[in-house]
Amino acid sequence: MTKKTTLLQFFHWYYPGDGKLWQEAAERAPALAELGITDLWLPPAYKGAAGGYSVGYDSYDLFDLGEFDQKGTRATKYGDKEALLQATAQLRDHGIRVIHDVVFNHKIGADEKERVHVYKADADNRNAIADQGIDALAYTRFTFPGRGGAYSQFIWDYKCFSGIDYIEEPQETGIFKIANDYGDSGWNDQVDDEKGNFDYLMGANVELRNPAVVEELKYWARWLMATLPCDGFRLDAAKHIPAWFFKEWVDHVRNVSQHDLLIVAEYWSHDLAALQQYLQLIEGKVMLFDAVLHLKFHQASKQSDQFDMRQIFTDTLIAADPAHAVTMVANHDTQPLQALEAPVESWFKPLAYALILLREQGVPCVFYPDLYGASYSDKGKDGGDYHIKIPVIAELEKLIQARQRFANGVQTDYFDDRNCIAFSRSGTAEAPGCVVVLTNGEASSKTITLGKNFAQKTWRDFLGNRQDDIITDAQGSAAFPVNGGSVSVWVLAELL
Repeated sequence: MTKKTTLLQFFHWYYPGDGKLWQEAAERAPALAELGITDLWLPPAYKGAAGGYSVGYDSYDLFDLGEFDQKGTRATKYGDKEALLQATAQLRDHGIRVIHDVVFNHKIGADEKERVHVYKADADNRNAIADQGIDALAYTRFTFPGRGGAYSQFIWDYKCFSGIDYIEEPQETGIFKIANDYGDSGWNDQVDDEKGNFDYLMGANVELRNPAVVEELKYWARWLMATLPCDGFRLDAAKHIPAWFFKEWVDHVRNVSQHDLLIVAEYWSHDLAALQQYLQLIEGKVMLFDAVLHLKFHQASKQSDQFDMRQIFTDTLIAADPAHAVTMVANHDTQPLQALEAPVESWFKPLAYALILLREQGVPCVFYPDLYGASYSDKGKDGGDYHIKIPVIAELEKLIQARQRFANGVQTDYFDDRNCIAFSRSGTAEAPGCVVVLTNGEASSKTITLGKNFAQKTWRDFLGNRQDDIITDAQGSAAFPVNGGSVSVWVLAELL
């Protein structure tokens, strides 16, 4: 039986900076394949401006995969190129697809300053751009001296960027539109309209109306796919990048690739209409993370039994357009102390994972700390020092296994109680089904009739949260129990 697509984000923001992630991916490949992980999302593999400390989103040199002495280091935070090649080969050897993180919105850590002409923009309304320009120096020239022209001789200068947040002579911080021969001094269209126009995010903002830039980013994709196993991409900061560019770029990489690619864009919005509009602009060529569902999980975990579980999927992408939804419980931006901090409380995570792993719709994405745990310290938004511990979710491995073994057949929902909801999977001729019951309130049960094919059958909780044997009656009906604030996955005892 073909495995159901199950994505694992194999890093988090505070992963130790010991250069061991690629090695860990190689070592864990056999166990991950056996567990049921089909796709591994790797962090940005190229050199960031912070060198060996870079998480990867301060993009500096896309062609340096831990090979050249740049930004004070040869290896990246995750290891050197040799370890990356070994890890991706190991993953492929074990049938795990490799998903690469793409950071195209900006570059940081320029090698040289240039004389530029800029127009200051209002930070809260980016479309309000000053009429009078300023001559200044800006960090906009990227020559990559450590790489010395290997793989690409393209030099990025101010014509490759549309904006900057810092200038010298005069020295000033803010948001500055660069006069660069493209776009009549305005920002890109087909971006999010927050702050008037959210084209600019940080650093030297890449100018995608420059045809030379577009061709270089296409060339880089061809180079990457020829250099490493590549089965797809995660597209960073999509709301800040014109949809027309990614539509063109995605068409290009799909035409070049010899096999199917999983491509998911990070368009982080809690407005379903905004997600749907983006999918329309990009003609449905990518999937999107369901940020609306993630917010629901966060709210449900905070509100406990006050949250109406019947509404958990209301106005979410997974409900409106399941073919384009990648569901998640956490990621590197939403984890505690990060920019989009909205953690799901530990007690609710097993429920949330059951709702993304065992249902028919969408592609679920598992987060590294939930599978392996994490511990780190950082400053919070209030300036205070915090130590965070993210525990391993005890049920998660079994939920991933259950996805491959039992999440089969027709799905029937029993969302008829504000606290206790359930759904069943009927199974197929080739593979068994299951009954999933969960509650955010007190211990409860759900009476479900499965039909005469399931008469007088014994059921057990695959997760082990309940020790009961549940026996269906002559109609295949039984009350399937669940502990308070918990989830149970009931399967035929003969299969255990």
